[in-house]
Amino acid sequence: MGSVKDLVVLRKPEAGTPGVGCFTFSDRYSVFDWGEMPNHIANKGKALCIIGAYFFEKAEEMGINTHYLGVMQDNQSKRLTEIKEPVNSLKIRLLRVIKPEIRGNAYDYSVYRRETSNFLIPLEVIYRNYLPAGSSVFRRLKEGTLRLEDIGLDKMPSPGQKLEKPILDVSTKLEATDRYVDWQEAQSVAGLTREEVEEIKKVTLQVNELVTKKTSKLGLVHEDGKVEFGFDENRNLLLVDVFGTPDECRFTFQDIPVSKEVARIFYRNTTWFREVEEAKRKDRVRWKELVRSVPPPLPPRLLESISLLYQAFCNEVTGRNWFSTPSLREILSGIRESLRL
Repeated sequence: MGSVKDLVVLRKPEAGTPGVGCFTFSDRYSVFDWGEMPNHIANKGKALCIIGAYFFEKAEEMGINTHYLGVMQDNQSKRLTEIKEPVNSLKIRLLRVIKPEIRGNAYDYSVYRRETSNFLIPLEVIYRNYLPAGSSVFRRLKEGTLRLEDIGLDKMPSPGQKLEKPILDVSTKLEATDRYVDWQEAQSVAGLTREEVEEIKKVTLQVNELVTKKTSKLGLVHEDGKVEFGFDENRNLLLVDVFGTPDECRFTFQDIPVSKEVARIFYRNTTWFREVEEAKRKDRVRWKELVRSVPPPLPPRLLESISLLYQAFCNEVTGRNWFSTPSLREILSGIRESLRL
């Protein structure tokens, strides 16, 4: 079980053979690497499943290899055109997850120099089209852990800046807290060749273009997003997990977040969040043990608005009325009032 979706293993992956599994999308949500938060967001799971399936099917039409096998309904794998009601389960090719060992306060990735195929690449790739005020880029530039030349800029960016071309960032995936690394370290961590790194970058840009094209038609700004990859049994690159959803991407409409950033905005004003930030500064591996408070629940009105946001986004990006909701613009107007944006 993950913090947001559950994995049902139908056939375990072996060293040289992918398995088969199902992602069951729950109504749980997570922010700031905490894991399950106190509220559940009604119909979020079904909305995310349909959005994920939609973008996988569009990616496959572009010739991108993925682990997607269909949506599950009545114990059968189907395409979206074959179902009439939303479901919350995706069938996937299942890769091995090989976790690095913890040695002291560091992670040992040497296993990836021995394994050659059929595994999840232990990285997340983040693409950035804009640099919104909440972007980690500003903090990292201030701390000196990121340099302007690392992201192709020659002067300090300003909050909200649109980039001339997307920035590709990369972080670890299987550590207690995601850790940004440069591409040289990413290549070493995952045991990649230079050609494989370039292929990952190419597919990431294709995904970015696809999601931007589909969401811009709704009047949304696609600020950034993340993708994950794996290798099949022949070490062919696969696009895995899900992408293009309001959980994997940051969208805005007239500066209003269209993603779980809405929840992040609320939590940034809590004592719990301040404790989380302080704990992460003290111990990047075991920081949760240092947090004494628990996250408070979301206010009921905001919780309902976030639920409707996911459902309306699903309807409008796929062009089908899976859920009975007001328009996305109407919902976002309510969120603006709740957060006083």
